[in-house]
Amino acid sequence: MNQLNRRDFLKGSSALMTLASFGLLGMDFKNQTGPIRVALIGTGWYGKSDLFRLIQVADVEVVGLCDPDRHILEAAGKLVSERQKSGKIPPLYEDYKELLAKEKPEFVLIGSPDHWHALMAIDALKAGAHVYLQKPISVDVIEGEAILAAARKYDRKVQIGTQRKSTPHLIDAKREIIDTGKLGKISHAEVCCYFHMRANGNPPEEAVPDFFNYELWTGPAPLRPYDGLPHIRWWRTFNEYGNGIMGDMCVHMLDTVRWMLKLGWPTQITSTGGILVQKEGKSNIADTQTAIFEYPELDVVWQHRTWGNAPDPEYPWAFKIYGEKGMLAGSTMQADFIPVDANEEKIHYDCFFEREKYPEDLTEERIELNAAPATRLHMQDWLKAIDTDTLPIADVEQGHISTASCILANISMELGGKPLKYDPKTRTIPGDAEATAKLRRPYRAPYIHPEPDQV
Repeated sequence: MNQLNRRDFLKGSSALMTLASFGLLGMDFKNQTGPIRVALIGTGWYGKSDLFRLIQVADVEVVGLCDPDRHILEAAGKLVSERQKSGKIPPLYEDYKELLAKEKPEFVLIGSPDHWHALMAIDALKAGAHVYLQKPISVDVIEGEAILAAARKYDRKVQIGTQRKSTPHLIDAKREIIDTGKLGKISHAEVCCYFHMRANGNPPEEAVPDFFNYELWTGPAPLRPYDGLPHIRWWRTFNEYGNGIMGDMCVHMLDTVRWMLKLGWPTQITSTGGILVQKEGKSNIADTQTAIFEYPELDVVWQHRTWGNAPDPEYPWAFKIYGEKGMLAGSTMQADFIPVDANEEKIHYDCFFEREKYPEDLTEERIELNAAPATRLHMQDWLKAIDTDTLPIADVEQGHISTASCILANISMELGGKPLKYDPKTRTIPGDAEATAKLRRPYRAPYIHPEPDQV
């Protein structure tokens, strides 16, 4: 047999065994005496997707929804009423602070654009809620330090939406290939994204529609001239609101490699790139970028291009971990172990789906069916961490390291490829005042940048 398909070999779903081994199949939460009171801030596609996955695995009452787009908010309210047991449309809010004050949710999911993550997360933690925060956790390094400080100060559990750690086929691959030493000594890893996902164009300026609070949506970010609804994919193409493909896609795969190999902060980060090809539109994020995250005797190398072909069409958004005895490739869709020894069998891991168990997934608009099981498992892990007073698998500290590393790569690129060494103890880049100054982004008045020692 030339290639071993692990699912066929085991005559069943390895992912189901993975879930069972983690104690997350049909688990009861001993401290839960009724529906958990949940609020969602940011009711766009992914925020709703996260909420619906939570509703599928826990007894939930949604006590509030928040969004500055009234149309999206009202549509979300109707959908939630159809999904939650009570059948109620939750209270709807434009301002998340009003939601937190009036509804006092115990659990808050944050699916807002990146530039709002820090303030929303810190305010939710101060209000006493446990938080599920989408990645990247912040748009600058000090924001991330402040969220981490707040989570520890208020003793709340923060799960970050880096759910590759909860992806069944990647859990299996880690356990059976990495943890057993099948790769031998590991001294190189590659992470990449070659999706053509960089929105670009030149839409004209126009009047802000009456159903959308653009001032509130912009929040602490610079106020760009209004040229259409920013929250329908458009915002991701601007550095004002995020960190480009690096902050959006590298954070997932870098985090996965760090988890698999038990890596902490890189010792040094270097990056180059820019807008090299797609220069015709307003987009200001890099269309081409390479970064090197250095660890002792190991480099993790990132590359993205939003143009051209992917070098490996089977793995256009992926990681590849190289050892002396073989290579492990992985993505949201599959994983493959390729040994150096031609006499040793290859091992293939398939993505795990739950279409039969959750048939409602099949009619949910824009759902990523391959990611839904991972998000459900991620939600269960978060609830288990709260119930047992342990850290969740994607704890905020790990999310901060992965996020900040990507931000530092962007800073290095901005500074012409300068190598950067971040010190989390001093929260500086020692000996480099110019780079240290870029660890905080200026906030638009009257918003105040959070500081780790003042949360």
